[in-house]
Amino acid sequence: MKYSELLVWQKAMDLVTSTYRLTATFPASEKFGLIGQLQRAAVSIPANIAEGHGRKSTKAYLNHLSIANGSLMEFETLVRIAVRLGYLKPREESEVLSGTDEIGKMLSGLRRSLNPQS
Repeated sequence: MKYSELLVWQKAMDLVTSTYRLTATFPASEKFGLIGQLQRAAVSIPANIAEGHGRKSTKAYLNHLSIANGSLMEFETLVRIAVRLGYLKPREESEVLSGTDEIGKMLSGLRRSLNPQS
């Protein structure tokens, strides 16, 4: 199976797209601050899923999935910061975080399928 066929990768790519759309409404003063951090964290999720898949080693794949999960947690934190600063509405936060919750569960499931001892 190709990494691009993984539903978790596809959902993570959707998160990237929605992140770029959401951050387009942020103040220009955040271009090198919160906007860049949110975009980098979002991009890191599918990128690490793909890179780990391409390593052809279960240990390396698991490591990259762990990094993707860390980026997901970073992303969620940055979203909460954006809400506190008034850049996102609570409704937008709820929509985004329901998507990240789903991606997190899918990453956990993928990790368990690769490492049944965990």
